[in-house]
Amino acid sequence: MKFRHLFFCILVLTIGLAVQASAQTIVGGIGKGRVSKGTTARGYAVLKIPKGLHVNSYRPESEYAIPTRVTVKGDGVRAYGVTYPAGKKRKFSFSDDLISVYEGRAYFGFKVSVPKNYRRKTVRVRVSIRYQACTDEVCYAPKTKSIWVSARVR
Repeated sequence: MKFRHLFFCILVLTIGLAVQASAQTIVGGIGKGRVSKGTTARGYAVLKIPKGLHVNSYRPESEYAIPTRVTVKGDGVRAYGVTYPAGKKRKFSFSDDLISVYEGRAYFGFKVSVPKNYRRKTVRVRVSIRYQACTDEVCYAPKTKSIWVSARVR
C-alpha cells in the first residue's frame, strides 16, 4: 500500500512538472494591426514565461543549454530579420557557468514586407519559438510553440 501511495505521489509530481514546463504562452502582432501595400512593417512575438521557470536565451553561453530560436514565415509576404532580447546572466546549481536566460517575458521583433501587388485583405505570418524551459534545478526537453499573427492591409 505504501508503494502505491509513493508511486501515485511521484506520478502526480511528474505530471505537474511536465504541465508547468509547457505553460509558456506566445502573443504577438504586426504593426498596429494595419499595414500598407509596398511597405515594411514591424512584427513582434512575446514569450510569456511563468514564475519559477526560465528559458535559455538566444545565446545562453553554455555548451549544454539549448538556445531559444525564433522563425518567421510569411504567407504571401516576406518575414525576416528576427531580433532577440539580451538575456540575464544567472548561476544555477546544475552548472558551473553563468547561463544567459529569459525570465518573465521575452520580446522578439521581426520585419514584414508587403508587396505593392498584394491582393489579400490581411497579411499573416507564422511565428515559431523553440525554447528549453528550466527551473533552478532541472531543464526540460525543448518545445516548439507557434502562433499566426496578422494585420489588415490598406
